[in-house]
Amino acid sequence: MKPSIAIVGCGRVGTAIGKFLAEAGYNIAGLASKNLASAKRLADIVKTNNVSEIPWEITKNADIVFLTTPDNAIADTCNSISIHSGFHKNAVVFHCSGALPSTILSSAKKCGAFTGSMHPLQSFASITPSENPFKKIIISVEGEKQAINEAEKIAVDLEAECLTIKTETKILYHASAVVASNYLVTILDLSFRLINEAGITGENAFKALKPLIQGTLSNIEKAGIVNGLTGPVARGDIETLKKHLEEIGSKTPDLLSLYKTLGLHTIDIAMAGNSLSKSSAEKLKKIFID
Repeated sequence: MKPSIAIVGCGRVGTAIGKFLAEAGYNIAGLASKNLASAKRLADIVKTNNVSEIPWEITKNADIVFLTTPDNAIADTCNSISIHSGFHKNAVVFHCSGALPSTILSSAKKCGAFTGSMHPLQSFASITPSENPFKKIIISVEGEKQAINEAEKIAVDLEAECLTIKTETKILYHASAVVASNYLVTILDLSFRLINEAGITGENAFKALKPLIQGTLSNIEKAGIVNGLTGPVARGDIETLKKHLEEIGSKTPDLLSLYKTLGLHTIDIAMAGNSLSKSSAEKLKKIFID
């Protein structure tokens, strides 16, 4: 028999966990949320009547508790539940923050519970996803051994792959995820703004750039970052890059600093791949710094 689950915080992540663990055969023992309507919405999906605004009312009999509140509320929520003896002995308590370590759940140990974190490397755009957002993704876990053991089983049942990371490296792990997801949007915004300035707008802009984006990701997957780099920096094409800087500075000057910064860091990648000579690298650095 699979362990019983309680979820505190029924936003996008909590809802997805509840919905797809229920589909995987887990008993959702209880749901709690400051916004009771959110908990009731998820309760209708997972078929439970145990809903409350008070977390320790629904956590005390659960084998596994997910605290999927906003990051700034996780530690206080855990502490409040612990004060009210809301975790039973040997229960496992998880949070799903990418930035915070499992050690913020230390108050749960007073109840004899084990603690860990499970962070799905995924963006949750929908409050009630129809398709499994965990399928074939990485769920990064850290914490006490007992918690990691349970996390590995849950990841399998969610059709995800489990990756164990070190607790002390959690913040750099999260910074990496922010760059890969959020800052990718920023870089693509730069690209779209430049192509818009060139007269290609709307759906045509995305249609034009999408194959290039997908091809680049495919190259990186097959050959790695260094060997996946192409373009004028990798070729040491100084004259083309000078023209870029002149035109961007003239037409969209607010984008010039970001373009230069990206170019400067790309030089190191090109040199690591032996596609750029030292002398060409020095010349490129000069135009990006000036």
